[in-house]
Amino acid sequence: MPVGPSFADVREAQARIAHHIHRTPVMRSASLDGRAGARLFFKCENFQKTGSFKIRGAMNAIFALSSGSAARGVVTHSSGNHGAAVAYAARRRGIPSWIVVPRGAPEVKQKAIADFGATIVSCDNTLESRQSTAKALLEETGAALIHPYDNDFVIAGQATAAVELLEEAGELDLMLAPVSGGGLLSGTAIASQSLYPEIRVIGCEPSLADDAFRSLSSGQLQKNSCMDTIADGLRASLSERTFAILRPRVDAIALISEAEILEAMRFVWERMKFLIEPSSAVAVAGALFGKVSGEGKRIGILLSGGNVDVGRFFERA
Repeated sequence: MPVGPSFADVREAQARIAHHIHRTPVMRSASLDGRAGARLFFKCENFQKTGSFKIRGAMNAIFALSSGSAARGVVTHSSGNHGAAVAYAARRRGIPSWIVVPRGAPEVKQKAIADFGATIVSCDNTLESRQSTAKALLEETGAALIHPYDNDFVIAGQATAAVELLEEAGELDLMLAPVSGGGLLSGTAIASQSLYPEIRVIGCEPSLADDAFRSLSSGQLQKNSCMDTIADGLRASLSERTFAILRPRVDAIALISEAEILEAMRFVWERMKFLIEPSSAVAVAGALFGKVSGEGKRIGILLSGGNVDVGRFFERA
């Protein structure tokens, strides 16, 4: 049987979450088109509720829970965006949430989680610590785990961003999305190729956290040993589920340097006049720096979020 949600599951997710999220705009930029030598269509999830695409998957997974399961609350682990999304979705459903957050996560993301009413539980900045802390909470509370990406309801929810982009932009030649644990890229690939089978789906990944590139190149699931990238939302590794979804569907993984991430982010800030976070800039860089064969093509780009700690720009020396 195929791994992951079907396109029917994606359509079901679209109906389930429609009244709980924004239908974010698709925007264009002549400056970025000129730099890329292509026609770029940006799906602006930086304008989404909670500031990122993560609300789509969290809302779908939480509102799909039975009443009995939901009453016991939900638990997740997250560097920020998914945690905020789960906290917000749980508040919308009127249930408690516990979010395991690694120490050192951006303050703007931790504040959002707290503001949405979740209980933050700190852990060490390793996947093992995240998982063990979340497991202990699950045992203590009886809550349901809303995994950041290893969950078909989450993946189906994330897929709705690509559906909306294609409904507005029409057929595209390429679709670019950042990749970390693989939930967004998995959903993007399922949705895009269901609507337009000939579309090429490209994952964009920091060179300093390149497990998806190594996994798809080798045919064996790899883990990250180094996660020292400015794209703090892209430090997770693929799961068995997302790896199985991506292998037959993704055409390539484009590796992006730290300098390219910063330059792409700055280019969007200056030319499009809105904030994106480094994780979003990874997908932009794929188009701007010739990482894909996109000259003259119509290219969709998933801007995954805009949660930037702007406070640091106002700090006094």
